[in-house]
Amino acid sequence: MNNTISRNIVRFCLLILLQVAIFKQVSLAWEYGIYFHAMLYPVFLLILPFRYSKNTIILLGFVFGIVLDLFYSSPGVHASACVFTAFIRPTVLNLIKPQGEYDILHSPAISHYGFVWFASYSAVMLLAHLFFYFAVEAFTFVYIGQILLKTLGSFIVSYFLVILYQFIFNPK
Repeated sequence: MNNTISRNIVRFCLLILLQVAIFKQVSLAWEYGIYFHAMLYPVFLLILPFRYSKNTIILLGFVFGIVLDLFYSSPGVHASACVFTAFIRPTVLNLIKPQGEYDILHSPAISHYGFVWFASYSAVMLLAHLFFYFAVEAFTFVYIGQILLKTLGSFIVSYFLVILYQFIFNPK
């Protein structure tokens, strides 16, 4: 248990550092705005162990989001998106349950459930997270076209990063 907690604390710090130091600077702009944001940090919530309760995951999402908001100077935007992602996680996991049941000792990862399952799970979660983030950032659905463009553009970049993260770090 202590090994899992220490591993998640290191992952928390590493992902905050990567997001703030590197990926915050990575964005591709067009004439009418920025549509490609690199967001790796949702992977923290995606691969938390199954044995963590829903309340624990929501609390971790809130803390993680608040820390990001401090660095981004965006009061509550990341925190609300992380809490939303943590809130829908159990529902998404129930919807795309692999054959058999989840092993409570594992995390949702490619190494435990295969590439196809993880690709589906991370795609749904990342799309939901990004859409919610950009909707809260705009704070109105008047700009639904821009919200959808930002969601799609950022999804392409972020999804690649999430899959790459899984192959590089392959959490057990």
